[in-house]
Amino acid sequence: MTMKFRKLYWVTESLCENGSSVNGVYTSFVDLIGKGLATGPCPIRLNLFTLDAPGNGLGTWTADNAISIVEDLEQFVASGEFSREDCIALQTAFSQMALSPA
Repeated sequence: MTMKFRKLYWVTESLCENGSSVNGVYTSFVDLIGKGLATGPCPIRLNLFTLDAPGNGLGTWTADNAISIVEDLEQFVASGEFSREDCIALQTAFSQMALSPA
């Protein structure tokens, strides 16, 4: 089995009252959901970026817009970069994490 080279990556940030900090960078949904969404005392922001590209990235999600993740990632499902199942799992995990007390 050949590993697929990922051109997209996820960055998770903690959004605390005194500022934000990067928690991790992930290329797989398994690691993003299992490690990147680990709850702490601060809310989490998800960011999707293209490898080696300048700019603001391809998307940003917080608890306020977590419900739109699957719809927002549709172009990446259509291109085969992500599976619909992975996007649904991410939306479910992120929404549940966002609703959980820290």
